[in-house]
Amino acid sequence: GLNGSLYAFHTLIGTAPATDTQYNGLGSSWHLCIQWPWSGDTPAGRAHLKQCEQLKLTRKQKRLCRREPGLAETLRDSVRLSLMECHYQLRSERWNCSLDGRRSLLKRGFKETAFLFAMSSAALTHSLAKACSSGRMERCTCDDSSDLEHREAWQWGVCGDNLKYSTKFLKNFLGQRKISKDLRARADMHNTEAGIRAVKSGLKTTCKCHGVSGSCTVRTCWKQLSPFHETGRMLKFKYESAVKVVSVTNSATGEAELVGPRRSGQLPRPTDLVYLEDSPSFCRPSRYSPGTGGRVCAKETTCDSLCCGRGYNTALRTTAFSCHCQVQWCCHVECQTCIQEEEVYTCKH
Repeated sequence: GLNGSLYAFHTLIGTAPATDTQYNGLGSSWHLCIQWPWSGDTPAGRAHLKQCEQLKLTRKQKRLCRREPGLAETLRDSVRLSLMECHYQLRSERWNCSLDGRRSLLKRGFKETAFLFAMSSAALTHSLAKACSSGRMERCTCDDSSDLEHREAWQWGVCGDNLKYSTKFLKNFLGQRKISKDLRARADMHNTEAGIRAVKSGLKTTCKCHGVSGSCTVRTCWKQLSPFHETGRMLKFKYESAVKVVSVTNSATGEAELVGPRRSGQLPRPTDLVYLEDSPSFCRPSRYSPGTGGRVCAKETTCDSLCCGRGYNTALRTTAFSCHCQVQWCCHVECQTCIQEEEVYTCKH
């Protein structure tokens, strides 16, 4: 189902998935697409089919991949986007999106696991929408602009990001099924949807004038996604305020629901990230992370938290940089090389 495919999607960023019968879909060899073994003289059509075959997909997913030139490369791009943004947003946290221990972490219901599910589904949604508007995927194009032909849209550079196609294709590709009664599966599904909603919330209308001398006698508007950094920032906020949930049975419908005990038994909001169990400290090396020993920290702000009370080492680092730059006629810039020393703080082991 959707949760299983997204679980395996996280293995793209460097680890194999756990062997668990409830998870299936995009299998353990997906991480191969990070370093794609291209052959420069391979015809485009054959290269696309080869890319699809190198991904461990379900039979349905491989069929969709073969029918959709550009999809395999878009999947690879979404992995890179997810990994970079995860590292950036958690750069000052004890768990900084390290690849070490990812397999064990994905088996658990920590809020870090919730963040991974949301970030990965958001990156995949964003990348698919952008691939459509950039013309990299053949079966989709700009968003449905009623007053603008797609050819004109690309010519004018006003091709809207096709989020509608992206979300529809994503659910079909991942194979959304009936919601499981399993608590972990429901939590994974919830966090996956929260990631998609975060991308949707950043969809804005942008307009461009085409009149003479900048006048707005003719105006064209299109839909555009926010930069993914903004989505990442939103998900980081959701991570910090994640809701711990339990499963209860709705007396009216008889179905299981996720309930946040700290919110007076209320259902978590669709945009919340939810988790099932408290996270470890991540201070020391464990099956979930390499610990924080050796991590660079900021003396005034992050060293106390990152170093977990063990203290930190101080060292001097010499760096060279360009300085005193001047524009010379014509037409280049000449700079001097300056040297500076700075203190670097690293957590003790």
